[in-house]
Amino acid sequence: MNPHLTRARLRKPTGPGAAATSGMMISTLFRRRPRTGAPRTPRTPAGAVVWAVGDVHGRLDLVKPLVEAVLADADQVAADRKVVIFLGDYVDRGPDSRGVIRFLAGLPRDRGVEWRFLRGNHEEAMLDFLDDPSGGARWCEYGGDAALRSYGLRPPELAHRTEAWARVAADLAHRLTPGERAFLEDLELSVSIGDYFFAHAGARPGQPLERQTGRDLMWIRNSFLDSDVEFEKIVVHGHTPTDEVYVDRRRIGLDTRAYESGVLSAARFEGSGRALIQAVEDGDGAVRICATALEAAGAVAG
Repeated sequence: MNPHLTRARLRKPTGPGAAATSGMMISTLFRRRPRTGAPRTPRTPAGAVVWAVGDVHGRLDLVKPLVEAVLADADQVAADRKVVIFLGDYVDRGPDSRGVIRFLAGLPRDRGVEWRFLRGNHEEAMLDFLDDPSGGARWCEYGGDAALRSYGLRPPELAHRTEAWARVAADLAHRLTPGERAFLEDLELSVSIGDYFFAHAGARPGQPLERQTGRDLMWIRNSFLDSDVEFEKIVVHGHTPTDEVYVDRRRIGLDTRAYESGVLSAARFEGSGRALIQAVEDGDGAVRICATALEAAGAVAG
């Protein structure tokens, strides 16, 4: 900021009416900023229905029946716009990263549904590995080894050798189909619809949603989760796993640790209404679909 401009703006007024002018300036300087939080009753636009799906992490067995349930629901909805948003983290940790990528990339385009796919930090890490194999060991520490196995590969025995990781990265690049690679590279960072903002990890408090960085949208955690600062919209996200879907006035967290818990969660938004849809793995390996209201934290279906 130009210091001369600052001094000119704050220079004490003189002459008749100076006291009143000074009072007006001080009042202006310390006037409370208008509230920027999301509406207390957030809504989707008229004629729009939105479904948001949490972190899949290689669980093809869960995402397929969940998508089938969403499509069946969408077929019954008389809406001008039907949007399904996947919040990222399709790969790693679970058993079938490749199957999930192929399934999502091949979803039907003739069902009147708008498919939107966000980039999670795990997709970012996978792409980074393809560009710079030296990060392979770190990627595998948080689930990349499972993604490699789904492509018929495994981490090198000599994990400290960069050239060994380079060979694995080359093999992975060869086994990725052009469609799979395009799917990963074309993932979006965020989607905004009505009073909801969808991103993989969350958003930086104090920063307008339209000015968030890609790094924060994919990776942010504690500074987002622990803050009380509200955003201009409700943030719907994954990234941070919880035992139950989390809901408060600022955010909705949909990562229920599907790769381990056997529960893949999605939320449905229509007007001011919100519902929870989950694919739940039973003890015998069967998957059932559960639907409940989504009103407050602690909404995992039984």
